[in-house]
Amino acid sequence: MKEPQTYNTEQQLINGLKQREQAAFSYLYDHYSSALNGVIYNIIPDTNIATDILQEVFVKIWRLIDSYDPDRGKLFTWMFNIARNTAIDLARSKEWRNSKLNNSLTEDYAQLPDQSPPSSDLPELRKIVYSLKEEYKTVIELSYFEGYTQKEIATIEQIPLGTVKTRLRAALLQLKKKINL
Repeated sequence: MKEPQTYNTEQQLINGLKQREQAAFSYLYDHYSSALNGVIYNIIPDTNIATDILQEVFVKIWRLIDSYDPDRGKLFTWMFNIARNTAIDLARSKEWRNSKLNNSLTEDYAQLPDQSPPSSDLPELRKIVYSLKEEYKTVIELSYFEGYTQKEIATIEQIPLGTVKTRLRAALLQLKKKINL
C-alpha cells in the first residue's frame, strides 16, 4: 500500500496543486474540508446543502488554483474566502431566500400570534427573537445568526445602512428588556 503524501511546507502543497497532483488534492481535502465546512455551515445551516457547497468549493479550488497568489495571503485564507463567498452567494440567491421564506412560513408562522414562539427545541434566545417585530427579527437573524455585516444586510433587505443600524439597536434594546424580565 502506498504511503499518503505529506507536505512539509505550504509552498510544496501549492506546487502539487498547481501541477494537478491527485495526492495534493486528497491531502488538501483531508486536512481542510472540516474547517471549510464549518465556515459554510455558519452561513447555510443545512447539512445537506452545506455538503453540496463544500463540494462546489473544492471544484472551484481545483479550477482556480492557478490564480492563487501567495503574496496576497495564505492558502487557507484564499480557500476560506472561496467557501465564504460561495455560501453567501447561495444565501443571497432568490431561490435560497424563497426556500427560507417557505420554511419559515410553514414552521414559524403556523401558530396564532398570541401563542408562544414555535419549536421548543430552539435555543431560548431564538425564541425571544421570534417575539420581536418582523423588521427587528429579520435584522437580528441576518446579523447574529447568519453572520452578515450591517452593510450586507442593507443590501439584502434593500434598506439604507442607517435604518439597519437603527433597527439593530432598537432590537437589541427590546431583547435586553425581554431577557431581564
